Amino acid sequence: MAPDSARPETAHATDSRTNLVGLSREALAATMAKFGEKPFRAKQLWHWIYHRGATDFADMTDLSKALRTKMVDHFVVARPKIAREQTSTDSTRKWLMEFDDGQKAETVFIPDDDRGAVCVSSQVGCTLTCRFCHTGTQRLVRNLTPAEIVGQFMVARDSYGEWPTPTDEGRLLSNIVMMGMGEPLYNFENVATALKIIMDGEGIAVGKRRITLSTSGVVPEIHRCGAELGVNLAISLHAPDDDTRSVIMPINKKYPLKELMQACRDYPGASNARRITFEYVMLKGMNDTPAHARALIKLTKDIPCKFNLIPFNPWPGTPYECSDAATVETFAQVLWDAGFSAPVRTPRGRDILAACGQLKTDSERLSAKEQRLKDAAEAEAAKQMWAEKEAGI
Repeated sequence: MAPDSARPETAHATDSRTNLVGLSREALAATMAKFGEKPFRAKQLWHWIYHRGATDFADMTDLSKALRTKMVDHFVVARPKIAREQTSTDSTRKWLMEFDDGQKAETVFIPDDDRGAVCVSSQVGCTLTCRFCHTGTQRLVRNLTPAEIVGQFMVARDSYGEWPTPTDEGRLLSNIVMMGMGEPLYNFENVATALKIIMDGEGIAVGKRRITLSTSGVVPEIHRCGAELGVNLAISLHAPDDDTRSVIMPINKKYPLKELMQACRDYPGASNARRITFEYVMLKGMNDTPAHARALIKLTKDIPCKFNLIPFNPWPGTPYECSDAATVETFAQVLWDAGFSAPVRTPRGRDILAACGQLKTDSERLSAKEQRLKDAAEAEAAKQMWAEKEAGI
């Protein structure tokens, strides 16, 4: 079903009204109490905002007409603005979200048969500088707020008409992965508030078993993530030894592998039924030999885990190449033979730079014509890179 309002409202920097999206249940109740309303008003609003997807107070029919009119003067139910929307030839969809201060972040929906995952960003830019990641070439601008994080998923639901909240069996947007722009554990408070809103059973109702948070290894916050949120954990690992990992992921100098692996062993809720995912991008000549695979097996001993092998997704100016298919297959087989699940991820959305490690935005203010030309040039460059890779050039 389509959302209750066909054109969701977006917040603006000059709008002094309070956006109700992103407020926790407690904060929403406190806001209504300050507004002179009883606690049950917050429950009604929660239902309309997160279950029905309403953005217009006029649609909230169990509120009195006088109250609805009054609320318009003080509050909004706003989404991020869609600055650009692209759909890949493989049906992957990417949105460039623009927030009320003009900053931007990207969100991606990755379909899989009759369901799929929404890849959500936590920062504008990234605080890290992972060498193989396009996002890492963009400096950190700021953390995203709970409203901006929740709003990304709500925009995706708007786009696919998934309001009111459907049952799990009927959902296309069934999963969430905090794997977009930014390091979510460096924005823990806002990410936690947003995910608690998303997990609430009376609203968006995406359960914790359908949410995966990916971190580059912010060790002090990993246990807190498990204890407070209980979501699935994914680690951007990408190397089995400190020397290699420190080259491609400088965060390893602060939190080396010994500390990171212990945090994984201690992660609350980790079990054979809920295994930690180790993401591993395949970089030609860097981390892709059978010896590297055997080192991974030793490194992750006694950790309930699985591997997600990611063919490197090229981007303009990258110094790295993807391992060839035979090398990836041999690497995966070593892990399989040791009893680990090690599927090779099928790259999605490469033609629109929506694949893993390809997300990046800028703050340029371009005319409509300039933006169209830039989009076309970026898309053509991505297609050309991939065509040359396929042809072995």
